[in-house]
Amino acid sequence: MTLMAERPVIDGTEPHSDFEELLDVLDELHVPDGYTAEIIRGSIVASPWPKGYYNRVMRLVCKQLEPYLPAGHQIDYGPFLFAFPGEASAFGPDIHAAHEQVFETESNHLDGEGLVFAAELTSPSTRRRDVTDKPEVYARAGVPVYLLLDMAEEQATVFRSPSVKGYESHCTMPFGGKLPMPAPFDCHLDTAGFATPAKGVRQ
Repeated sequence: MTLMAERPVIDGTEPHSDFEELLDVLDELHVPDGYTAEIIRGSIVASPWPKGYYNRVMRLVCKQLEPYLPAGHQIDYGPFLFAFPGEASAFGPDIHAAHEQVFETESNHLDGEGLVFAAELTSPSTRRRDVTDKPEVYARAGVPVYLLLDMAEEQATVFRSPSVKGYESHCTMPFGGKLPMPAPFDCHLDTAGFATPAKGVRQ
């Protein structure tokens, strides 16, 4: 198996008929330093780790949304893999929220349908997947809310009302505004502080 330099795909993994076997391959895969890997529509795809300031943004999102979660749910960011067998995909969302029971397993392949919220922060190598593939998979899995933070365009989009055809509605706002978040949150996400360190926060 080999890795390509930019948004690499593992040779020989597209498409794959046995999703469980593909998960096993992912578990045993040695990706290059500075990369992480996911399964997207039957192919293993590696992406660079996020930029340092993304940590600030992820912490701000979690801090604001956590008080509005239903009882027994938790929100966090970190390297957890959520599997969607019907879509031959497994994602490690930048931010995730789910009932605490979703994490009560010895498996490192968590139930993607247990998510109530997923968020992705784009980078040059991940933006296309974050904008196209991931919202389609999340919607068909019934994930109620998907938040896309476009770090290059400095704008936030929240997708809601999932269906088999995708999310039925969305709202986009430039960084600096207050984005209305649907259930289970029913609050406004203040996106001030999401911009790059060099550009600062838009007024």
